[in-house]
Amino acid sequence: MNLDQDLPPAEPISSLPPARRRRARRSLLPASNDERSVVLENLARKAFPSFEFFLFSILAGAILGAGYIFDSQSILLLGVLIAPLMAPWVGINLATVTGSGRFFLQTLSAFVISSALLFGASWLAGIATDLYKPQTFMQAIIHTHLWWADLFVLVLGSVLLVISFVRSEERPILPSIMLSYGFFLPLSAAGFGLGSGIEGLWPNGGLVFCIHLALATLAALLTLFVLGFRPRRFSGCFMTLVLAVLALVVFAWLSGVGTYLMDKFNIPFSASAAQNTPTASSTIRAVSATPVPITPTTSGPTLTPTLKIPASVTPTNTSTPQPTPVYARIYSTTGEGANVRANAGADQTILVSLVNDTLVEVLPEIQIVNGITWLHIRTSDGIVGWIIQSLVVTATPAPGW
Repeated sequence: MNLDQDLPPAEPISSLPPARRRRARRSLLPASNDERSVVLENLARKAFPSFEFFLFSILAGAILGAGYIFDSQSILLLGVLIAPLMAPWVGINLATVTGSGRFFLQTLSAFVISSALLFGASWLAGIATDLYKPQTFMQAIIHTHLWWADLFVLVLGSVLLVISFVRSEERPILPSIMLSYGFFLPLSAAGFGLGSGIEGLWPNGGLVFCIHLALATLAALLTLFVLGFRPRRFSGCFMTLVLAVLALVVFAWLSGVGTYLMDKFNIPFSASAAQNTPTASSTIRAVSATPVPITPTTSGPTLTPTLKIPASVTPTNTSTPQPTPVYARIYSTTGEGANVRANAGADQTILVSLVNDTLVEVLPEIQIVNGITWLHIRTSDGIVGWIIQSLVVTATPAPGW
């Protein structure tokens, strides 16, 4: 598979100006077309998918699905470690900048098939929740949202993977794991949500996967450009431009960055188009530590949206003053959230699971069971239940609370 056919004749280094001569000597790729072709051929062989790539995709999907069933970070970590080396993804970007359409289709097909296998294995794990009812879905909820830390790890992993892939003969395992973390955890959570029927995991996980993929692709193309892998043919220029623009549009559109910039700089846009655009406000919340609303279903406890304190209402003439509502937020020091139960007591039915920083309204009733104080609370979607007082902190002034 020749990635660099029909290259124009290369200028001898001795005939170049001094500045270009120094850059040519420092360049990763040889100036000779024959030597350049050999380098690209070697990289293409490294990026070509193997049978193990698809096998480990299935295994990783099954393990990640089990991690979401048991709500276990350890099992999820094992699934990420089992994930295949992301060499075909590097091949996609390499084929783009070199303008090799055939190799681009081969590596893209391999990556799509691998993602589908992982998604399908996680989907089957989601169906298995009918046999085993998890207490919470905290890990699945976390990985179907955007987080600044995840984006940082994703970009860093993309850059390191491309650099290690083209500069070293060793297998870039650690950068590949960093990339698998950003790609496969949200994709697996989406499949798990589709199989289990838990609302909010699907399609949110799929959207997060698309955002991560678009951002990683932009980082990879930029890294290849810096390393000297620049288009030298029209097909390479065209493919690079199309892929870069597509990745940028997907990231800005789905993450809500584009809408944020238009609002910030007062750029007008069509109201009808804005209503139909799946931005962060309607699908996922971009780069936020606040979870996205997930509607509870009968399949199990799910995350509730963050309760926003209602705006002040114009006072009316009334003889009976209403008590000021007290709001509190979830704050668990030993975990990532807390459970809301139907009645006070640790052995009661769980109504919903709330992550840390979720805002709830505290109702006046308090119960003490076995020396433990339970608060009566109301979530943003109207669910009323009981929670241990030590798991919440007050968010509004409440004397004596």
